[in-house]
Amino acid sequence: MFKKRQPHLVIIGNGVAGVTTARHVRRRSDMNITIISAESRYHFSRTALMYIYMGHMRFEDTKPYPDWFWRQNRIDLVHGFVTEIDTDNKCVRLQDGREIAYDKLVIATGSKPNKFGWPGQDLPGVQGLYSLQDLQRLEEYTPHIRHAVIVGGGLIGIELAEMLMSRDIPVTFLVRERYFYDIILPQEEARLISRHILEHGVDLRLSTELKEILPGTDGRVRAVVTSHGEEIACQFVGLTVGVHPNIEVVKNTPIETNRGVLVNEYLETNIPDVYACGDCAEIRAKEPGGRNRIEQLWYTARMQGEALGRILCGEHVAYDRGIWFNSAKFFDLEYQTYGQVSPQPGDDEDSFYWEHPDRKHALRIAYRKPGMQVIGFNAIGIRLRHRVCERWIREGRTLDDVIQRLPEANFDPEFYQRFEAEVARQYAESRHAVAESAVA
Repeated sequence: MFKKRQPHLVIIGNGVAGVTTARHVRRRSDMNITIISAESRYHFSRTALMYIYMGHMRFEDTKPYPDWFWRQNRIDLVHGFVTEIDTDNKCVRLQDGREIAYDKLVIATGSKPNKFGWPGQDLPGVQGLYSLQDLQRLEEYTPHIRHAVIVGGGLIGIELAEMLMSRDIPVTFLVRERYFYDIILPQEEARLISRHILEHGVDLRLSTELKEILPGTDGRVRAVVTSHGEEIACQFVGLTVGVHPNIEVVKNTPIETNRGVLVNEYLETNIPDVYACGDCAEIRAKEPGGRNRIEQLWYTARMQGEALGRILCGEHVAYDRGIWFNSAKFFDLEYQTYGQVSPQPGDDEDSFYWEHPDRKHALRIAYRKPGMQVIGFNAIGIRLRHRVCERWIREGRTLDDVIQRLPEANFDPEFYQRFEAEVARQYAESRHAVAESAVA
């Protein structure tokens, strides 16, 4: 009696999306699983790269699973670079000539740092920070340098600034916006974070763009020229102006792409048995005229991988991101966001904003007019409970109710300063002022 052949699942990419897919498939089936990656032999936590450079962790410490985990769970790892996907013959081809057949294929190739055609952007000493190879180049380029310039006002940029300053490397930070991160945050929060960055010794240049990167006689970067015509001497330039889906291997195939690999809510491409998830996936809008979504966050990549693992094992369950969430740190200042908090609120939106006199703690609660149903939170310097905030948004709680119940959401450690009473007091005063103006 012959044993039934198990289908072969091939996953291109060993980041959190691909690995989570593999784990959830293994949990539910005996499918053969192969993960292919050219970046590293074993999965590691990409968000921990900065801590390796800062000396807080070793690379081995960033691997969530021990090396024996993969063999024990019957997940084959292939260290190699995929150069071709042949959907007609259902196989992938590697740079070294190997060919691997698949029954089901998952594209989880992640992102690549953006470049915008600046003169000198490919000089030695100029790079982004996304991959393990980027970290290795950073170690190569930054010993003994006197000054660094970072371009781009996002989270990777502030992480890179903290990394360099941990080695006593002075940093000039070019941000084209009026305040740091103000394309994401309302002006008050963006201004607070900009102050915080300056207080940590960063030479923050707001409303300033990169124009050109200049080479020295040794061929390496020696300076940048800004949009204001200023030349700033430096020996390293960090390009952190966002990322884009890494879809080079897909472009010459029948698999449909736009900005990313196009998928539906079941993470299926237009080709049978081919799927995509994580940073490289672009989820088609359900509604006509709606916007496609690319979700380039660690936690959405994990959620997509979990959903895809179930889908591959026969569960007809659509991927649902749920209520938006993100978190970050700006040096030692923690930030959380839940739900919808627009930098510029729409006509049917408003918000209540509280900021402590120390200018290190702030809370914004966004709500929908006219019923004042809460739709989002921004917390800076205050830790809130994810599940509580999510529940309040899902239940459509009013702003009055949420203000009264704020202590339920507090997640700060014991002995931390509490701010709920101050927030409630300012809210009551603002409501009283509104009532008085209405009577007048």
